[in-house]
Amino acid sequence: MSERRPETPAETDGTAGLFVALGKMVKFLRERKGLTQAEFGELAGYGPDAISAMERGVRRIRPEVLLKAEELLDAGGLFREVVPEVEAALTKARTRHPEWYRDYAGLEAEAVELHFYANHGVPGLLQTDDYARAVFTKRRPFLDEETIERRVADRLSRQQVFERRPAPIVSYVLEEIVLDRPIGGRRVHAAQLRRLLSVGQMQNLEIQVMPTRVEDHPNMDGAFNLLTPKGHGQVAYTEVQGHPRLITDSEEVRKIVDRYGIMRAMALSPSETRKLIEQKLEQL
Repeated sequence: MSERRPETPAETDGTAGLFVALGKMVKFLRERKGLTQAEFGELAGYGPDAISAMERGVRRIRPEVLLKAEELLDAGGLFREVVPEVEAALTKARTRHPEWYRDYAGLEAEAVELHFYANHGVPGLLQTDDYARAVFTKRRPFLDEETIERRVADRLSRQQVFERRPAPIVSYVLEEIVLDRPIGGRRVHAAQLRRLLSVGQMQNLEIQVMPTRVEDHPNMDGAFNLLTPKGHGQVAYTEVQGHPRLITDSEEVRKIVDRYGIMRAMALSPSETRKLIEQKLEQL
């Protein structure tokens, strides 16, 4: 049984027409300028797949992309004029997630604290556009292109949690292999490492790496998230082979919190982690 084509986020909140129209305008002006998607994307700071998705209306065009298009494509003020409408559309946008994930996604969006342990890949809130796309493109069984774009848009929209005020307290413990695995190839991998360095400068966020050389490890049971929803007690979330589990039992949560605390004590400090990431980036 094939997966039903899901609605894009823009389709669910009634803004699809706006972004389809803007995408067509960008494509028309880009082609008139004689630029390929890859050339325009490089100038605008996006990959060709992202530009393609924007031009087809599958992915929302951000105001900063429109302003870049205004400058690069000689739009005559057109894109600058519509920025307020685009910002309003983005404000009203609703994030869409698979049904099984929505309870957690809602908790995450309102959490006052978020803590993550990752042992295979970069967690979603830290992923770049191209890294997220590479993850979903290589997923088995394969997803169709529209589903991939929807999943990428959903994942990136979750990153709005970093823009909340007051900002949540966020921490990560990443296994060193996460820094070494070149998901998407060298260019995507390098951009992802730079993203970690950039996000790691946020005052409310700390990233620590658990070195592979460590002989003892308090958690061999897999990745997990810990979050404290506003006005509620701390909960944990795990996902194994597509089977999600939101853990609310206080004793189970306490055990995971205990493991996480030990891992943070054993891991490299945030400043040591930054130096390690910089070294790995230099070696690429």
